[in-house]
Amino acid sequence: MEAQKQNNQLKLKICGVTKSDQIQELVSIKIDFLGFIFYEKSPRYVLKHLHLKDILNINHNCKTGVFVNENVNKIVENSLQAGLNFVQLHGDESENFIAELRKELPPKTKIIKVIRIGNQKLELKTLNLGNINYLLFDTDSKTFGGTGKQFDWNILNEINIPLPYFLSGGLSDENIDKIKMLNQKPFAIDINSKFEIDYGVKDINRIKAFRKNIINRD
Repeated sequence: MEAQKQNNQLKLKICGVTKSDQIQELVSIKIDFLGFIFYEKSPRYVLKHLHLKDILNINHNCKTGVFVNENVNKIVENSLQAGLNFVQLHGDESENFIAELRKELPPKTKIIKVIRIGNQKLELKTLNLGNINYLLFDTDSKTFGGTGKQFDWNILNEINIPLPYFLSGGLSDENIDKIKMLNQKPFAIDINSKFEIDYGVKDINRIKAFRKNIINRD
């Protein structure tokens, strides 16, 4: 029974990590996913703080690289040199692009495709999901995430979500309980700017308390 509870437990992804000491602390408290942003225009661009070899040497099975409209070769190169387990596509990557990327990445590397949600009607039926392992729903913005703003979760109740998904966009202690209103519950939640002291500098104590809250509510 306990094993089943652990399998069903909502997983937690901390995105935009940049500090080695904080990363080690997150690893020690068994955070499920670590998100490294490889988008140069982001204030949390990881290669301003860490080398690819530094990321490679982090002992974690769910290291996730976040890319925005990057070319296939660069994604593959960074993924291999950093030992990434997941590639998160946060830009306007086409189905053909994802198919090409899937061929070039090692089979064990999973692909997360981000769906940025504004006020539009969400339609997933036309999306070819054959090369995607997970979806991630985030608030639409010109900065491609990290806004701290929540989109209207009711939109997710209007569609069938065919893959396990991450829920992102302004998640915090104030709105985490509203997940119960979703017909299809997320596989994981993705937090970032609401748990920062500064760009890429996480509030570890607040993350610990939030994680405890998630575990206790399940």
